[in-house]
Amino acid sequence: MGLTIGVDIGGTKIAAGVVDEEGSILDTVVVPTPSTPEGVVDAIVAAVRQVGTGHQVEAVGIGAAGYVDDKRATVLFAPNINWRHEALKDKVEQRVGLPVVVENDANAAAWGEYRFGAGQGHSDVICITLGTGLGGGIIIGNKLRRGRFGVAAEFGHIRVVPDGLLCGCGSQGCWEQYASGRALVRYARQRANATPENARTLLALGDGTVDGIEGKHISAAARQGDPVAVDSFRELARWAGAGLADLASLFDPSAFIVGGGVSDEGELVLDPIRKSFRRWLIGGEWRPHAQVLAAQLGGKAGLVGAADLARQG
Repeated sequence: MGLTIGVDIGGTKIAAGVVDEEGSILDTVVVPTPSTPEGVVDAIVAAVRQVGTGHQVEAVGIGAAGYVDDKRATVLFAPNINWRHEALKDKVEQRVGLPVVVENDANAAAWGEYRFGAGQGHSDVICITLGTGLGGGIIIGNKLRRGRFGVAAEFGHIRVVPDGLLCGCGSQGCWEQYASGRALVRYARQRANATPENARTLLALGDGTVDGIEGKHISAAARQGDPVAVDSFRELARWAGAGLADLASLFDPSAFIVGGGVSDEGELVLDPIRKSFRRWLIGGEWRPHAQVLAAQLGGKAGLVGAADLARQG
């Protein structure tokens, strides 16, 4: 199969791109994400039609945040769009006249990294995405593993602290409450409130108040050596690495790929994640260690991965 279109549905924008067999994006369109479920479908269709003009496109892959059924056709639950058993594949296929594959967005990003990014050369890869929350994807034996019902790899909602922090999913103590962009901001605000003298650079980058601290301020302050910012990254990395050690016990991959906005800080966060991973890996003194790699495709991974999954059929 030749050219396909990948669609990445975000909270504020929908990106669609024409992707070739090498994972190169030939053309893109970005449109705002509408506020209604029906509007989102309309926007997807419009973006696909627009970006496909002038290209011989053969299929469409859509990455959607939420639970996607085992037939890769229906979005069972999408918390940010209010889709409930949304027959997305059928609705888009009928209007664009092309075969459509629907996939969880984290799965699509994991597949993109495996095929064209940091996962090349590995047959067994676990991907985690450290963004606002924590997403994941499983590739074992060169295949994307989705589980019997299509909703595997929801790593962010593994409970790591019994009766811990309340999660947006309704449970308590979920991993993403301790290893995510949202957790990083919480760590920094708590530490800055307790020892403001150690957060002078961090506070100055915002509005001078603890509540004004944002993720971008923590990153900038950490690069300047601000003690609170650096320590906040270390705390996030401690939880992230410990979680990877647990996943190693489950899946024994040759590589973990860490993506998402938090991972954009490179070795600032990856080095302490690796140290935490080695610290908590059971039998680590005697067993091979998986590599912990930075994602390479950035924000393009989901779009590229969705397009390639459509190509796979």
